[in-house]
Amino acid sequence: MVSPHCERAIDLTLSRGNALLKFISPNDAGVTGSHQTGFLLPKGAWPIFTTHPPQKDTFAETAVAVTWPNGLVTDSRVKWYGEKTRSEYRLTRFGRDFPYLTADTVGDLLVLIPENHERFDVFVFDHDEDIEELQAALGIEPFERWGIYREGFAQVETEDECLDRNFRRFVAELSGFPKGEVFSRAAREFVQLCVDKAVAMTRDEALVRWMTTEYQLFRMAERQFCQPDIARPFRDVDDFLETAARIMNRRKARAGRSLENHVEEVLRSAGIPHDMRPDLDGRPDVVIPGRAEYLDQSYPVEKLCVIGVKTTCKDRWRQVLNEAKRVPGKHILTMQPGISTNQLAEMDAAGVILIVPAKLQKEYPRNRPITMLTVEDFVKDVRRKIA
Repeated sequence: MVSPHCERAIDLTLSRGNALLKFISPNDAGVTGSHQTGFLLPKGAWPIFTTHPPQKDTFAETAVAVTWPNGLVTDSRVKWYGEKTRSEYRLTRFGRDFPYLTADTVGDLLVLIPENHERFDVFVFDHDEDIEELQAALGIEPFERWGIYREGFAQVETEDECLDRNFRRFVAELSGFPKGEVFSRAAREFVQLCVDKAVAMTRDEALVRWMTTEYQLFRMAERQFCQPDIARPFRDVDDFLETAARIMNRRKARAGRSLENHVEEVLRSAGIPHDMRPDLDGRPDVVIPGRAEYLDQSYPVEKLCVIGVKTTCKDRWRQVLNEAKRVPGKHILTMQPGISTNQLAEMDAAGVILIVPAKLQKEYPRNRPITMLTVEDFVKDVRRKIA
C-alpha cells in the first residue's frame, strides 16, 4: 500500500505541472570523496527551478524555502556553478543533522516539486511500492538520469530519426494494446536496426538501451491509445478513477515484466539454459539451468543459480530470500541506480550477489560491502558454474 506522502507528491505534481525525479547518488550525498555535495539539478530543466540560465564563467545563487517530508523547512540555495571546469546546478544548504542527504539515503528517489522559484516541496522515497506508484502515475522511469515532468507531460529524450520512424510505424500498425513481450521484442529489433554500434554493445550496454528504448516506444503507443479515452467526457468520478487506474496498472505491469523479458533474451543469446518464472517454492523469476535440475536432489546445488529480477530493490530484495530455498545464495539483477552502504551490507549478510549494468554501478558507493557483478561478469561466472 502506498504511503500518504506518495499520494501527496503525485497530487502536488499534477496540480502544479512540474516536477523533477532522481535517485540520490553517492555524489549527491558526498560519500564518493567529492566535496561537491548537495543535490545535483539538471541543466536542461533550469527554468523549472531558477531564473538564472547556465551561463559560462558565472556563479549565481537563489534563496529557496524547501519543505521536506518530516515538516522541516530549510533555508536552502539553488546554486549555478559555471566557473573554471564546473558546469552544474546544485540544491544546497540544509542545516545540521539533515536526514535526507546521508549515506543511507543513496538510492532513494528524490521528487522535487516547485511551487515557484522561491518555494519547493521535496519528497524522498525508499519503498518500492511508492517508487513504482510515482513512476506509473507520472509516466517517468529515471533509470540513469533525471526524470522531468513538465507542464503536464513526462519529458522523454528525442531518439534519432531511425528510431522515431520505426516507433511511428509500429504504433500505426497496432489494432490494440499489445502484450509486454511485443514491446520488448520490438525495442530490441529497433535498437539492432537503428543503432550503429548495436552489434558491438556489451550485454550491460544492450540491457540499458533495450529498457530505455522500450519505455519510449510504450509511451508513444500509450499516447495513441489512451488519448481518446482521457479526452472524452467522463460519466462520473468513478468512471474517471477507473480509467486512471487502468492506465496506471498497465504501466506498472509493463515496467515489471519488461526487465524480465530482456534478461531472458540476454540468457538466451548467451546460450545459458534457464527457466523463467518456474512453478517452484516462492515462484523465483529465473532458475539456471532449470526447474528439472532444481527438483533433482542429485543435481549439485552449487551448479544451481536463482535470480530475482527487480527494477528497484530498496526493500523488495528480501522477497528473493524465500524463493527456491534449496539454493542458499541468491542473485538479484536490478536497474536500481544506487543503494546505501548499510543496505548493501544487509544484502551481503543475507548471501545476496547483485547484478547491476556497468553504466549504473558508478552510482553505488565506491567501497561497497557486497559482491557486485556486471551483466557480462555474471554470464562468464554462470557459464563456469554450470559447465
